[in-house]
Order: sequence, then C-alpha cells, then structure tokens
Amino acid sequence: MPTICMFYGILVSMLYDDNVRHHSPHIHVRYAGEKAAVSIEDGIVLAGSLPSRQLKMVQAWIEIHKDELYAD
Repeated sequence: MPTICMFYGILVSMLYDDNVRHHSPHIHVRYAGEKAAVSIEDGIVLAGSLPSRQLKMVQAWIEIHKDELYAD
C-alpha cells in the first residue's frame, strides 16, 4: 500500500478504489503497531484503532488535506 504521508511516527496510506470493505473514501493509518482505517469525510475510525492523541492529529491532517485526498 503506497504511503502518502509520514509525520510524528504516523504513516498514512491510500489505495485507489478501495471502498469494498469500508464503503466510503478512507485512508489507512499505522502508528506503533496500531492500524486503523479512517473516513476522509468525517474522520471516524471505520476499522482498527489508534491512540486518541494520534487520532486527533490524523483528523486534523485530514481536514487540512481533504481536497487533495478526494482528488487522489
């Protein structure tokens, strides 16, 4: 899975047309052995889990890059 961003030990990945399992545009996030699929629309965790501090950083990152993520 291609990594599109790395910050504070958080790896953000995205696959084109990967909406079969989660049914909405999302990113995959990895941090310290934790994995989660996070919705681009509202930042909700669709699967997996992340520590709350890292999830808040990912949600803020999504808001900043939302247009670019939808374009990808």
